[in-house]
Amino acid sequence: MDHNYNNLKQGEKGAWLSIGAYIFLTILKLGVGYAGHSKALQADGLNNSTDVIASIAILIGLKIARKPPDKDHHYGHFRAETIASLIAAFIMMSVGVQVLLEAGRSFFIEEKATPDMLTAWTAVFSAGVMYAVYRYNRRLGEKIKSQSIMAAAQDNRSDALVSIGAFIGIIGTQFGLDWLDTLTAFIVGLLIMKTAWEIFKQATHALTDGFDEELVQEIRETVSIVPGVQQVPSVKARLHGNSTLVDVTITVDPRLNVIDSHLITEQIEDILFKKYNVHYAIVHIEPGTSS
Repeated sequence: MDHNYNNLKQGEKGAWLSIGAYIFLTILKLGVGYAGHSKALQADGLNNSTDVIASIAILIGLKIARKPPDKDHHYGHFRAETIASLIAAFIMMSVGVQVLLEAGRSFFIEEKATPDMLTAWTAVFSAGVMYAVYRYNRRLGEKIKSQSIMAAAQDNRSDALVSIGAFIGIIGTQFGLDWLDTLTAFIVGLLIMKTAWEIFKQATHALTDGFDEELVQEIRETVSIVPGVQQVPSVKARLHGNSTLVDVTITVDPRLNVIDSHLITEQIEDILFKKYNVHYAIVHIEPGTSS
């Protein structure tokens, strides 16, 4: 389990990077957006302001998840990071609604100021920053198997795309398409809500012990070819923060002694760790047929 705690510590670096980037871009986008009269860039800035809060929630979740097991948390606090992802999704959803309402209101304003070109270049610069943060967090999330960091990376990528969309909308206004900036703000709101829904769906799936059925079947096939295993009647798996917990039931030759049976379980645990990064597995043995 020490490996998982070290992974969570590394995950905090990704959360801090996101927080720093979002604070900087929020100030930049809102300032330039208001001064340059761009609704799309303002909406993008509001999006980043909520991302600051969401990233802080993820950071807190990672810190709580590092707490060791106690008398009423025998498996540790790893699910705290999944709960943090869920909180982040709610925050993002509320801001998405706010951006949509603001964009809808601006559609009814007859005179719209044409955004300054500085707002367009700000959007491009912001997209580049967020894409770099996305690449870092994606690699980190894959390395440490962290749901919350992968959710943060997903949000980072969405933010990069949103900024590109804002750039397109602002450029459109330079050719007389004044409504395009407002339309882009509306699309930004939809993208925020879409990302929030995807993070919410992944977090609730994990919290309700949902697991990839194809991966369960793959684990079953892997266990079935371990020497000494006759059948694999049951395989159950669930996520516990950045850990995967697996329960396997196997049948073996009933004439095997306790030591030989135990050696088979150790082989299974070793394979699950090496191939699937499973740090906690319970292997239940039942008598099979005599060979």
